[in-house]
Amino acid sequence: MRASIQDAKGDRMSEYSYITLREQPQQRDRAADWFHGKWGVPREAYLACMDDYLNGKSEYGWYLCLDGESIIGGLGVIENDFHDRKDLAPNVCAVYTETEYRGKGIAGRLLHMAVEDLRARGITPVYLVTDHTGFYERYGWEFLCMVQGDHEQEKSRMYFHR
Repeated sequence: MRASIQDAKGDRMSEYSYITLREQPQQRDRAADWFHGKWGVPREAYLACMDDYLNGKSEYGWYLCLDGESIIGGLGVIENDFHDRKDLAPNVCAVYTETEYRGKGIAGRLLHMAVEDLRARGITPVYLVTDHTGFYERYGWEFLCMVQGDHEQEKSRMYFHR
């Protein structure tokens, strides 16, 4: 899927590609490296989840936004995003947009892609854990409860999308 986005100055249009990893499996290693670089989770953990998705063992996908060949945004869907509410699954994880591309709706578009993709497979609701307030609500997510993250001192916000 391609989308034209106006840059922050409002005078240049960029064309970004929104893809699933199944659409471009050759992005697997680059995507694992990119997510690892953003979140510090071991590369092998990303690869294991991505391989399950690519091999059809899981419908929990990986979604990327590309500017040309560069990954500029992404997110994944996993069973549990390192919190104590194992009954709330699946979880959107690793939502990230490169700093210079923020404010252009990229994360919102990726979130919408993931929710719609899962809904088409009969998977709903979808959950996510965050410390942000006000951001996810713009995209139809609703606050559910506070959850305790693994090895975290403070609780985090749990959201869901139907």
